Amino acid sequence: MTAPGHLRLGVNIDHVATIRNARGGDHPDPIRAARLAAEAGADGITAHLREDRRHMTDADIARLVAEIDLPLNLEMAATEEMLAIALRNRPHAACIVPERRAERTTEGGLDAAGKRNTLQPLVDRLGEAGIRVSLFIAPEARQVEAAARLGVPVVELHTGPYAHSDGSVDELARLRAAATLAAGHGLEVHAGHGLGFANVGPVAAIPELAELNIGHFLIGEAVFTGLAAAIREMRARMDDARAGGRT
Repeated sequence: MTAPGHLRLGVNIDHVATIRNARGGDHPDPIRAARLAAEAGADGITAHLREDRRHMTDADIARLVAEIDLPLNLEMAATEEMLAIALRNRPHAACIVPERRAERTTEGGLDAAGKRNTLQPLVDRLGEAGIRVSLFIAPEARQVEAAARLGVPVVELHTGPYAHSDGSVDELARLRAAATLAAGHGLEVHAGHGLGFANVGPVAAIPELAELNIGHFLIGEAVFTGLAAAIREMRARMDDARAGGRT
């Protein structure tokens, strides 16, 4: 079990690219956002290269690997195209996520239990390339156990249902139980989706968690306070919750 010490913050910069792409051109630059995140206390950068390239582009991923010192967590669909891109760029980590063209954002966890035959070759090839593989899954015992059987070192628990339920006690209990089970299988446990200032505390306080990945809220809050200030506030809230303070 992860000791209740430093909880890493991965900042997802996808929606800086969303704003850029709405107008075309190269402003705002997501790589500049990654540099600001590093200065503000982020422990890593997360970027989702979607099949339709609605926000991040192939060139963005190549630049992040080449120009940013923080570890890059590449979120990717379980496809041969995305596998080839990951193997070419060699990010620190690759998080395999479900993806549908019609969705606005990732709507659920990956079905690790039902798609083992599809996932196993990707997991193996990424691992052989020295890329740390994680699976974005629902906080369910069936999915945690499937991830363990696939041999991934990391799972990321989908916190969307918790966030969308206004911090439901039942949803928080599901996250806690899944984190405990995953840690018991020797997996490193991450979490993310829909987290903001108001609801991050109870999740950050789960001692088995090693990392939270947060993006949309931080980019939205940056409109009002600036990106560095938003990240510093999130960092402070996570630290306080982990230390037993405000939640």
